[in-house]
Amino acid sequence: MATQRPDRFDQVDWDEVTESSGFSLTVNAKGLLATTIPLVGLAVYDWQVLDKRTPTFDALGWDFDVPGLDYLFAFTILLFVFYVALPLYQNPRMTRYYWKEFKRNRPAVVSLGWIAFVFVVGLIGPLFVAAPEQSVLHSYQPPMYLSVDTANAGTCLGETANGRCFGTWQYPLGTTRAGKGVFAGIVHGMTISMKIGFIATFIAVLFGTTFGTVSAYAGGWVDEILMRYVDIQASFPTLVFYLLIIYTFGGGLWLLILLLGIFSWEGMARYVRSKALSVTEEEYIKAVKVSGASSFRVVRRHMVPNTASSIITDTTLLIPGFLLAEAQLSFLGLGDPTVASWGQLIAAGRDALAFAPWIVLAPGLMLFLTILAFNFVGDALLDALNPEAAAEAER
Repeated sequence: MATQRPDRFDQVDWDEVTESSGFSLTVNAKGLLATTIPLVGLAVYDWQVLDKRTPTFDALGWDFDVPGLDYLFAFTILLFVFYVALPLYQNPRMTRYYWKEFKRNRPAVVSLGWIAFVFVVGLIGPLFVAAPEQSVLHSYQPPMYLSVDTANAGTCLGETANGRCFGTWQYPLGTTRAGKGVFAGIVHGMTISMKIGFIATFIAVLFGTTFGTVSAYAGGWVDEILMRYVDIQASFPTLVFYLLIIYTFGGGLWLLILLLGIFSWEGMARYVRSKALSVTEEEYIKAVKVSGASSFRVVRRHMVPNTASSIITDTTLLIPGFLLAEAQLSFLGLGDPTVASWGQLIAAGRDALAFAPWIVLAPGLMLFLTILAFNFVGDALLDALNPEAAAEAER
């Protein structure tokens, strides 16, 4: 007799779902492998064959260089495509159910649109908007329809009247003290935000999921050792460690992302472990063990997919924390001054709030809206993917 499939994301036997629908996770793995191999080949060619001054696509006549961090960023996007977007496409029935539950939260729907906007502009915006360049003569140019005292601005590019300099479309959101366009900085800051969000989250999810599921599945002394390590790392002074690293190696975006990812997964490990503990008691897990499946297969094919709701909802709450951490460190002068992040823009305008508040307000508003959007989306995903946890949180 046929059994009815559950509608809950965290109650699905993924082997049964993928086999009956004609798809399997192997298809996703093959797609990821097929796209990752050329990416790795390009990275090796860039690092080993070309010198540092030669653009990556110079052989094709394109003056376009790919920074090293972008390869890892591209890989995380491929992971998102093949293990988040594609599974939703492969299972339209469950996707419709999730969307029905998700869209009940109207602010979350608007927030999802905002996040999609930031993601798309972050990907393609730098192709159309040049990176902000220093031009001291154009310092403190006001945004369009606003004006500033000519004594505070550099060479005024717009109209001047009554000792006031008015903004122009050349710099629609004004400039910083160094003459860098705020609009260009915001666009390129979206790219930096996406890199921080994707790469740091990938690292945190990798460690948190591994520790949480293995700890729950193994139990006993393994569980005790892993969880005590999580407690020790959670109490580690990350800021002090980061200051020591900066003093030793110098600041850099890749270093910031690495530290954020490595020292931010403890909460996810605990959250995933609590969910995985309940999964280990399910009958299908016991049946798989009896059938002789290896521990690696049980964890990879059953426990991880069926704790995915916890992983996804916790991920949406990790990303805004990463973005805020970068802004805070940049404001304190501990970020990477060579990148046009929102945090660097805010730091560039902290000494000119009295007469050039737009330098802080524009990127600050973008950062606020993006963090708020992720929080709204995270709450809605918690309700849609894991309603039992949401009900417990409300008690």
